[in-house]
Amino acid sequence: MDLAFIPSPSRGVVELGPIPLRGYAFCIIIGVFVAVWLGNKRWIARGGRSGTVADIAVWAVPFGLVGGRLYHVITDYQLYFSEGRDWVDAFKIWEGGLGIWGAIALGAVGAWIGCRRRGIPLPAWADALAPGIALAQAIGRWGNWFNQELYGRPTDVPWALKITSAEDGRVPGTYHPTFLYESLWCVGVALLVIWADRRFKLGHGRAFALYVASYCAGRGWIEYMRVDDAHHLLGLRLNVWTAIVVFVLAVVYLVVSVKKRPGREEIVEPDDSGAVASGGGDGDGDGDGGSVQLTKGEKAPASKAESGSASGSGAAGKS
Repeated sequence: MDLAFIPSPSRGVVELGPIPLRGYAFCIIIGVFVAVWLGNKRWIARGGRSGTVADIAVWAVPFGLVGGRLYHVITDYQLYFSEGRDWVDAFKIWEGGLGIWGAIALGAVGAWIGCRRRGIPLPAWADALAPGIALAQAIGRWGNWFNQELYGRPTDVPWALKITSAEDGRVPGTYHPTFLYESLWCVGVALLVIWADRRFKLGHGRAFALYVASYCAGRGWIEYMRVDDAHHLLGLRLNVWTAIVVFVLAVVYLVVSVKKRPGREEIVEPDDSGAVASGGGDGDGDGDGGSVQLTKGEKAPASKAESGSASGSGAAGKS
């Protein structure tokens, strides 16, 4: 007899008249808002302007959703194109099925387009958004709870997830709540990136690379626990291999970036008048940006003492 477990919702959608309200979609939407909110705070702390993160997210989010769905459909094509399946279901994103690898890859393309239109360095924008993405993933994983999907091996631990649905090959019982494990891991990743960014002043995409590497480290062992159907290569699930490869690439980027481009970007966003916003905050959302905006050819105001000494030397100070 199970004395304790995490109950699954009886259904993942609530009908509001003719409008279906799906828990999975709500989790994705809330995650996006949290990512943009935190990213905006961190961007302002770096010297950027309010609203820039949201403007670029308008490009990144749709690209990310398409990329996430494409990755899922390609790697689990048998769910949509095998005998007895309806290929139209591949477009029903509201029923679940997003691959984070495709979402980040194609979302980065959308972000690159948005950054180019604003004259903003993509690595700096990605650094500001990195912990917010991790929190968005933490929230989004609860969409799997609503859909009773992507759980782990059978278990009788007190925090086991109780699956009640018998549809699509599910077997009712208690299982490891891998959605919860990944959600908690992502919260830890967000806190790690915020701490490391404040402590080491990460720049040039290194905060984002730290997020990628730390997420992959957790995704590897969590993926290994899952029991849903997946393609295997050399005895490991495809997503485990993906996590390993992406982890290595992120670590290599961190090492090479530190050597080639140490420090943090001083200029993160151009002003409409031709001035620049100089990042002086700590990037954790607590600072006011610490920026001084100067138009081209304008000099910083000098103090009285500096004015007096400048008259004798003929030298002018620069900001």
